[in-house]
Amino acid sequence: MKKIAVLGAGSWGTALSMVLADNGFTVSLWSHRQEQADKILNEHTNQKYLPGVVLSDLVQGTGSLREALSQASAVLLVVPAKAMRDVLRQIRSIIEQPMLFIHGVKGIEPGSFKRMSEVIEEEVPASLRTAIVVLSGPSHAEEVALRHPTTVAVASSDFNAAQQAQDFFFNHYFRVYTNEDTVGVEIGGALKNIIALGAGLLDGLGYGDNAKAALITRGLAEISRLGTKMGAHPLTFIGLTGMGDLIVTCTSVHSRNWRAGNLLGKGEKLDSVLQQMGMVVEGVRTAEAAYALAKKMNIEMPITTAIYQVLFDGKHPKDAVDELMNRDKKDEIAPLSHSLAEKIAREQ
Repeated sequence: MKKIAVLGAGSWGTALSMVLADNGFTVSLWSHRQEQADKILNEHTNQKYLPGVVLSDLVQGTGSLREALSQASAVLLVVPAKAMRDVLRQIRSIIEQPMLFIHGVKGIEPGSFKRMSEVIEEEVPASLRTAIVVLSGPSHAEEVALRHPTTVAVASSDFNAAQQAQDFFFNHYFRVYTNEDTVGVEIGGALKNIIALGAGLLDGLGYGDNAKAALITRGLAEISRLGTKMGAHPLTFIGLTGMGDLIVTCTSVHSRNWRAGNLLGKGEKLDSVLQQMGMVVEGVRTAEAAYALAKKMNIEMPITTAIYQVLFDGKHPKDAVDELMNRDKKDEIAPLSHSLAEKIAREQ
């Protein structure tokens, strides 16, 4: 029986561990908190993140990174984006044989504004990794843990590695598609959290479905502009890791980014919101990264800018919405988009 190391015992890491266990893998689920690791090992629960869910005996908690990685054929990284580099450096000092690296982190590294696969490439020598795969898509951990139907994508520049990851996770309730557009999958998964903050903010202000539909649609346009500039394929953003993830994250109370935005819309301050959440809200730091990238690459991202201003400049949420609604008149389909559409049509 193969063993897979899952690093990060939050709700998503735990839910993915359950998928792997259902598929017959032994899972070593690592937490940096020994008390949490012991409860997973001895009580088969992770009450803080997935209350009421009973974990398989195949999911074995550990507080030792060395123990988690020992004899593992692959490592799945589900740690906060800001912690990724530090965890990778620890992995690099432990492993001696090349492993398949999979990550399910929907974020961008603070400061460097790099995608997670880029961070892995920088920190783990090629001699210690067979390939890098990204797992992303519309997937609330709470529903995956209940074995509700869920569909995601795995992306890699190495198609064989993507297929291997697909085999790891694919089962009757967890459907997995392959994709070769690592950039698009990572950018879609990260930036949708910014738009989810905005969706929660609108709900907190008391606005309705019209406003949310506009936010999601125009938010997708912003994500696509930045993503294609970074080298992503435009069609990725109308797939699972683009529009699919946007829908699920912007419309559900399961979404921590939506919940954080909702509190902001009701007048709470950011520090108070983050304290109440008790979990990482990736959209906050991703907004900072996307704002900086948009300025650097000279890309217009008005929604991202507005959310950045609410988060970091103290702008009142209603003022931000009013300014968005009163921007200059625009053509919905910009000239660049027309040429892009023609390019896509030629490829079909």
